[in-house]
Amino acid sequence: MPAVRMWLGLDLRRRARSLVALALLILLAAGTVMTAVAGARRASSAMERLAEPTLPATSAVLANTPGFDWDTIRAMPEVEAVTTFVVDYSLTVELPGQPKAEPSFGFPFGRDPRGAAFRTVEKPIVYAGRVPDPARADEVMVTRKFVDQYHLGVGDTVVIHLPTPQEYATVEPGPNGLVLHGPVVRARIVGVGLSPWYSDSPGSNGGLQFSPGLTTSYPGSVLGDEKSPDNLAYVNALVRLRGGEAAIPAFRTHFEQVTGRTDIDIWNLPEQYRQLQHTVLFEARCLLAFGLAAFVASLFLVGQAIVRYAAGGAQELRTLRAVGMAPRQAVLAAAGGPVLAGVLGGGLAVAAAATASRWFPIGTAHYQEPAPGTSADVLVLGLGWLLVVLLVGGGAALAARLALGAAPDAPTRRSAAAALVARAGVPVAVGTRFALEPGRGRTSVPVRPALFGAAIGVIGVLAVFTFSHGISDASTHPERFGQTAQAGIFLGINGQDFGPVDAVRAAVLRDPTVAGVDDGRTAVANVPGGEHTVPLWEYSTGRNIPTVMLHGRMPAGPDEVVLAPQTLAALDAEIGDVVTLLGDRKTGPVRLLVTGEGLIPAGPHNGYADGGWVSTAGYENLFEGYKYRVELIAFRPGVRPADGAASVHRTLTSALGKDGSAIAVEPTDPVPQMALLKQVRALPVALGVFLVLLAIGAVGHALATAVRRRGLDIAVLRALGLTRWQSAGIVLVQATVLGVVGLLFGVPLGLALGRSVWGVVAEYAPVQYVSPVSLWPMLFTIPGAVLVANLLAAWPGRRAAVLRVAHVLRAE
Repeated sequence: MPAVRMWLGLDLRRRARSLVALALLILLAAGTVMTAVAGARRASSAMERLAEPTLPATSAVLANTPGFDWDTIRAMPEVEAVTTFVVDYSLTVELPGQPKAEPSFGFPFGRDPRGAAFRTVEKPIVYAGRVPDPARADEVMVTRKFVDQYHLGVGDTVVIHLPTPQEYATVEPGPNGLVLHGPVVRARIVGVGLSPWYSDSPGSNGGLQFSPGLTTSYPGSVLGDEKSPDNLAYVNALVRLRGGEAAIPAFRTHFEQVTGRTDIDIWNLPEQYRQLQHTVLFEARCLLAFGLAAFVASLFLVGQAIVRYAAGGAQELRTLRAVGMAPRQAVLAAAGGPVLAGVLGGGLAVAAAATASRWFPIGTAHYQEPAPGTSADVLVLGLGWLLVVLLVGGGAALAARLALGAAPDAPTRRSAAAALVARAGVPVAVGTRFALEPGRGRTSVPVRPALFGAAIGVIGVLAVFTFSHGISDASTHPERFGQTAQAGIFLGINGQDFGPVDAVRAAVLRDPTVAGVDDGRTAVANVPGGEHTVPLWEYSTGRNIPTVMLHGRMPAGPDEVVLAPQTLAALDAEIGDVVTLLGDRKTGPVRLLVTGEGLIPAGPHNGYADGGWVSTAGYENLFEGYKYRVELIAFRPGVRPADGAASVHRTLTSALGKDGSAIAVEPTDPVPQMALLKQVRALPVALGVFLVLLAIGAVGHALATAVRRRGLDIAVLRALGLTRWQSAGIVLVQATVLGVVGLLFGVPLGLALGRSVWGVVAEYAPVQYVSPVSLWPMLFTIPGAVLVANLLAAWPGRRAAVLRVAHVLRAE
């Protein structure tokens, strides 16, 4: 097609800058969308890809019983491998040069006769160095976040302080923390690795894991005096089953037969990882939603530029059609330049998205990614490039066809709103017409995109502020996660009280800072058949701590239970159903009516959304003793947890003397999900920025286009006596009308959207929903939208004021 090639050659030479600008716009828009979609896909598969090479444990068996016989468990036919770990809080780790650092470290391994640690169970992916030698006590492995947090890596050393065998069971923190007099081990970091169990989490400082050789070399400091009947060394285990998750029910049943114990918590780790995957998928969907919003914004921002470019040559192409150019050739000629920009911009976007992949995935998946660094998603990037070319080419061809077929002087519909203000003065009447009436032909203005963009900008700002308020409220109020106790006292384990429980409770209740307490016993019930375990908390009578109910009510009788959301889902139960649970009493299974769905205190063996509440009578129907006993303490409003804990400790010391001073009153730790929730805050903000850019681009383009395409209208009015200031006022009125229309639709929709999205997130998390209030953002958004619109009108208004009237009229 010689005519088309000739036109493209001329067009590329005279409008090269416009094409370069269009290609850069396509690069920015397509690169953002491709990066977001590829990042979401990578995040959603991170945990699955991590599990494949790492031989993850199928179950964590938390016996918490001194002298438990793990060789019997190793001999079970369904067990493929076992690695044990010691529940040890006595040793400490010092980082040279960082005296105030408090690194997180995993529990030391137990004795490892078959060398399972790091090899046949939870075999880590090693990013640098190697795994520790199981025969050496002076080697450790760290996680990637540890390296980022402390700037220590392979070859650096840490100092491990161990207790003496005599200190092991009696060591207590002093004013400067734990002071240990046992062995001091200078250990070298030999590797940086990751597995599902040995992984990082949001809010942590990274992890450090000891070599099995630490226990082998210093058994008295890690396991205590194993010959002493008073030894409280608790050894638990990670178990890998031959049949995977499907073998867990049979393993639980066989375990009960072998040990005679029904009260030992046997975790279903794949199920727990699915809960973590639940969070990862939520973050991935947020990222995907961001990409979708960026795509919509791109359709408007880039689409307008494509339409302007394709329609810009319509007048000349009409002339060429008059001398023989076919309609199809004219459309191809008009669309050729944008297609070239799409090919170039799309290709650069692919390169940019591949480069940006080194910073993805984000959020929780970032800590589970087995292959960090650059990773080009060929499917997303390839299809993305093709889609860019098709959309740009199709949009340009459609715009060109409409521009070539449009009648230059066709009538346009009048706006009813513009007619209402017709007598309000020339600037008001004309400015309103410019804002609401698109016109036709060469005088047409993108009115609908401007109105839609202005509304979307307001919706974006208010929705983001409303949603962010919900996140801020939940991430700073632990009670939204059911954590209504601000401190706790550890009173006993395995049915053995550590002191005079009644006297402790009475003293705590006398403290003036205390609003409520709950003498919470907790134990683990089984579902008959071994499919699930349910950690249950006793809700004792008295001055109780508040509870957070999502639906229904707390249990009132011995045959009632409240279950947390994850447990309800695992049991496939609803409020009003009857569930059957088996405790350690010999009376057999107990049928319980589910009276509500609520959030639970996060405990040693349960999260805030896992487990349930029962009354004291209901607890005693199920259990003879308890796994843990914790005095949960809620303080009066305005009392800081640290101050309240200190006050309670003073009260205990005054009431119980030396026994009271030895009782540790610990402020409760925030649940990890609070840090997880904070991570999604950046995506709505970025989305809001994109929507504001959409509004600015759409409104700014409409204002500039109106002055350029309707310059004849302004020139005629100027010739009839309109002043320069009134000419500028037309553009200001146009901008104000666009801003006001955006506010009329955007404010109610933005508030409703923000609350709706937060409601979905609160249910997904799960977290207690409290309707977010955005009063101040709304009050600032209303004048802000009008102000921004008028700022955008400054330059087009100046152009209207200095319009060369004679030149415009002569040209027409």
